[in-house]
Amino acid sequence: MIASTVLALALLSAPAAEAQTFEEAKAAYERGDYAVAFDSFRTLAEQGHVRAQVGLGVMYARGKGVPQNDVEAVRWFRRAAEQGDAGAQYSLGLMYETGRGVPQDYIEVMRWYRRAAKQGHALAQFNLGHMYYDGRGVPQDYTEALHWFRRVAEQGDAGAQYIVGSMYHNGEGVQQDDAEAAYWYRRAAEQGDAEGQTNLGYMYAQGRGVSQDYTEAMRWYRRAAEQGDALAQYSLGLMYDKGDGVPEDDAEAVRWYHRAADQGNVYAQYSLGIMYGEGDGVSQDGAEAVRYFRQAAEQSEARAQFNLGTMYAKGEGVLQDYVQAHKWFNLAASRFSSFERKLRDRAVRARKEVASRMTLEQIAEARRLAREWEPAQ
Repeated sequence: MIASTVLALALLSAPAAEAQTFEEAKAAYERGDYAVAFDSFRTLAEQGHVRAQVGLGVMYARGKGVPQNDVEAVRWFRRAAEQGDAGAQYSLGLMYETGRGVPQDYIEVMRWYRRAAKQGHALAQFNLGHMYYDGRGVPQDYTEALHWFRRVAEQGDAGAQYIVGSMYHNGEGVQQDDAEAAYWYRRAAEQGDAEGQTNLGYMYAQGRGVSQDYTEAMRWYRRAAEQGDALAQYSLGLMYDKGDGVPEDDAEAVRWYHRAADQGNVYAQYSLGIMYGEGDGVSQDGAEAVRYFRQAAEQSEARAQFNLGTMYAKGEGVLQDYVQAHKWFNLAASRFSSFERKLRDRAVRARKEVASRMTLEQIAEARRLAREWEPAQ
């Protein structure tokens, strides 16, 4: 990232007397003649040529034509940064953020990112946004984060446009505004950003910020799904499963659920468990249902934990095992939210029912397993 971005930013207009020499050094670098490039950059850099100082820093940072040396990279980035070069200021901030060539120091990170950002450097602005959003090196401040993300978004960056849309969607640093969220999601989506496409599809599916339109929802979900976005693949499967905007098609639902589940999407894993358990779009297969419920259950999906407990209790797709059933019912009961009281009550009743068939030792073992269980990473 340092090499491609900073070196490109270094190639700005310069006095004619120096340009030819610098252009020759640049051409040597681009054709891989690093020894010539290094000598030329160094000569110019020592004379105070800002772009050559940046180029020299890049070569040290990447180990091109010289042994990789972060300390030297920092030295040359600093000399250019102190002369006001935005790319060098960004790179110096990045070195402080990653602790390369200097001790990690968020005060210095913020100092150099901010100097570059004020000159319009998009990557510095983007990183500043993340630091305020995450509260790294500064108190968390969504308003300030949005300020910097928006500046990048207005330069046309799709990733920043998606983030700005998300912040309006969630009311982070700004009053919640679905129409504004949809606007920014669309700008990202139209540039091919998969997350923007997925979220725009959601806005159309739910009628948030735009008129509800399942055809548009399908269009944007499909574009993201074909790029491999797991949430879009799940959402597309769900629309085929429910027949929203398309004729109901269980086989097509299963196909998209599989693609999402293979990427670890917990909702798709749970849905596949249902499909295999009921034989919708696939041959009924208790073992496969158990497999997908287990994948989702291991990621703390409470409904999958409840269903997995049920299958252990009944011996469907797996050997009957009351200890395992009690464990999963226990976990499900503790993970249903306050808005899912009926589901939580069902899990509690199921745990009580299965406990009535167990010995005290088995109950103790089930509780131990639940207590020691940790979700999959």
